[in-house]
Amino acid sequence: MTHHTEGCLRVGQPAPDFTATSVVDQEFKTIKLSDYRGKYVILFFYPLDFTFVCPTEITAFSDRYAEFQQINTEVLGVSVDSEFSHLAWIQSDRKSGGVGDLNYPLVSDLKKEISTAYNVLDPDAGVALRGLFIIDKEGIIQHSTINNLSFGRSVDETLRTLQAIQYVQSHPDEVCPAGWQPGDQTMVPDPVKSKTYFASV
Repeated sequence: MTHHTEGCLRVGQPAPDFTATSVVDQEFKTIKLSDYRGKYVILFFYPLDFTFVCPTEITAFSDRYAEFQQINTEVLGVSVDSEFSHLAWIQSDRKSGGVGDLNYPLVSDLKKEISTAYNVLDPDAGVALRGLFIIDKEGIIQHSTINNLSFGRSVDETLRTLQAIQYVQSHPDEVCPAGWQPGDQTMVPDPVKSKTYFASV
């Protein structure tokens, strides 16, 4: 477990590694973040199993999982629940507030070490805020967002941000303007060459 001092985790830094128990296909499995090197990782935290906003996010990422898989990306969900709670939640039907079978692992952070390392632990509530990190294939954090407990995240925006990161990493001479979508024109970060972009919009 890599420990970071409070508040120093930033975009551009290596993602803190962790080894933890997760639930995958209704089985307990130990996973290590660094085992995903060579893939992009969407690492997202949520407060608790069996709550209200959480299942909508968890199932939305699962329903769209194939789109992430197609672009070399793994999704990992993390909360401070035990693996036994995760398993019970997965074994509960969506109609009764469960999440049903998921296409990606749910990670147990019972000792709150992972949420502490990523600076998303709410000390008053004792649960993780809705932190989301996009980690590139070298293990570097390229994007982070943190929502407060009562509102969820957008899978569409996560996917769009991931695609923009992948695009600029494979086209290092270009940058993606606001709201960029795959297929949109990009910009060359140069005072003269950027005029080509501005002239076209």
